[in-house]
Amino acid sequence: MSSKFLIILTVAVLILINGCGKKTEEELAIDACIKACKDALALGKDLSNGPCLLNPIKDMNWVCDVAHWPRKDVDNLEENQCSAWREAHEKGQKMHFVEVTPSCEFIRAI
Repeated sequence: MSSKFLIILTVAVLILINGCGKKTEEELAIDACIKACKDALALGKDLSNGPCLLNPIKDMNWVCDVAHWPRKDVDNLEENQCSAWREAHEKGQKMHFVEVTPSCEFIRAI
């Protein structure tokens, strides 16, 4: 086999393994949350109280919330949590969330 053929074969296999670059809903939600956080910071918003940024994330069953790592008491205040997430759980419905720090670093997605 030629080295050119092996390179093409390797690239094809990598593309198949990675799903042709298609992101999962969770990855899209994380990206949207980090972008919303960075946009808020660029506008000069104070995120130190851990606000909800996207409630829900457009066209998704996810919300975007700012929290601290490690968590602070302010993160557990109802007014700083996303209402769409709280309401879904009160009704027994499934809603996911992404948490980022006030400096837009990813914490977790559940």
